[in-house]
This record gives sequence, C-alpha cells and structure tokens, in this order.
Amino acid sequence: MLPNSHETLSTQPENTPDEQKSRSPFKLALRRFMRNKLAVISVFVLLAIIIICTIAPLLTDLDPERADLLLIEKGPSEEHILGTNGQGQDNYARLLYGGRISLIVGFSAMFFTLAIGVTLGSLAGYYGKKVDSVIMRATDIMLMLPFLVLVLTIMALIDKVTIGLFVTIIALTSWPNLTRIIRGTYLSLREQEFVLGARAIGASDFRIIFKHFIPNAIGPIVVNATLMMAVYIIIESGLSFIGFGIPNPTPTWGNMISEAQNIRILRNHPEAWIPPGLAILITVLSINFIGDGLRDAFDPKSKAR
Repeated sequence: MLPNSHETLSTQPENTPDEQKSRSPFKLALRRFMRNKLAVISVFVLLAIIIICTIAPLLTDLDPERADLLLIEKGPSEEHILGTNGQGQDNYARLLYGGRISLIVGFSAMFFTLAIGVTLGSLAGYYGKKVDSVIMRATDIMLMLPFLVLVLTIMALIDKVTIGLFVTIIALTSWPNLTRIIRGTYLSLREQEFVLGARAIGASDFRIIFKHFIPNAIGPIVVNATLMMAVYIIIESGLSFIGFGIPNPTPTWGNMISEAQNIRILRNHPEAWIPPGLAILITVLSINFIGDGLRDAFDPKSKAR
C-alpha cells in the first residue's frame, strides 16, 4: 500500500541553514574532489615533490653546476649517490635542483599564459563586436601557426635561452586555446539574468567581470591551468632533449635526459637518466590526475556528484 502524503513528507530531511550554506558551489566542488581518491593522492605526491625540490640545499651540499674532469661518468658512490654525468657534475644534486627549474618553468609559463588568455578571452566574450572580432582574428592567426615549429624557430634565433626568456616564449605562443575557452564561457554567461540585473542597477564593467563572470568561469580556468602546467613541463623536457631548451650548466630534468643520448651513458649508467625520467612521469601524471579531479568537481553534470 502506498504511504499517505503526511508519511511521505515526514521521511524527507529538512534543510537546516547550515546545510543550505554548505551547498555553495565551491564547497560542493571540494566535496566532489575529495571523493576522487586518485586526485587526492596526487595532491600529496605533487606536494612531496615540490617540498623535496624546495629543500634541495638541505638534502645535498654539492653544487649541481660544478664540473670536475676527474669525476666524469663515475658510477654511484657514497659521495655521489647517482653518480656523475659527462661533465663530472653530481646527478643527485642536478635531479633535486633540476626539479626546481622544471617546476618553476611549468608554473610560471602557466601563470603568464593564464593571465594573457583570461584577459583576452574576457575582453572578447564580454564586449563582443569589434573587440571580439580583432581578438579572434589574432587568435585564428596564432592557431594557424604550428606551435612546435614556431617555438623552435624563435629558439633558434636566440643566442642564449634563459629561464625568463623560455617562459616568455612559451606564454606568448600558447595563449590562443585558453582565450577561446574563456570567450565561449563568457558568451554563455553574458545573457544570464544575474548579469542583466547587474547591468540594470548600473554596475561597472570591471565589477561585473570580476564579481560575476570570473567566479562562474573559475572551473574551466582552474582545470586548464593544471593541465597546462603538466604540458609545459613536458615541453621544457622535450625542447631540452633536442637542444633547444634551457642550456647547460643550468640543471633541468630535460637536460639530464638529454645527456643520456650518449649510447655509452644510456647502457652503462641508467642511474643518470631513469630518476629524472621517473620524476617527469610522476609529476606530470599527478598534475593530470589533479586536473581530471578538478574537471569532475566543477562539472555540474559529473557522476562524481
């Protein structure tokens, strides 16, 4: 027999003010993210890598850039845990300090790309018309140029690539995709009732963008930021491997793998290239898993909800 209406209503829990307050979009997203065990574990793994690279001076007193011709391609020993490379530099010190450079490059390139992409995407999506047309035509031109070929061409024209210059080149050539994403998000928000209401009461463009648009677009921004950082670490490693990245003696994980192109080192000294390879693999996988977790957390249609 079906229960009567009184019994049906009595079985449903009432929403207290605290429960209603806890249902804010950010708290719901955090709750969904915490249910993704792989993403949560990846956060701790990434934090551990960052901490280890940050406290590198406490873990070794060797200079990663100091060469010693008497220690060329030595195997692991008590003083040199991972041996030395072809210039007599300590591989363990280069692994720790190289992680600093690789993470700094990934984070800095992500930050500046985010700044350019969000700014241009916001202007195009909010104002539309001529502003949108100009920005989108510039975006189309950049997307027509192969990213890798463009970067390699610029790198080849520069005598000495520094960390700051490397980050600048990556940021200035990789903003179009993010600009398109932000523009599309803004176009979907521009005609929403809360935006029209803000305009009706005379809110400034600056206030509408930072008070209404960016908070509602924070999901795509955060997800793309994490995935971009992983991509930029791979790009730095790949360019360093083929000789177009940050040059020696500056240690990076890509430089360490590049040194293993020598078949003698590749065969006889796996301790010289396996640790940086694993470091890149674990770091990129952790960032990708975090990005996947954030994507599911901010997606209102996600099954994780």
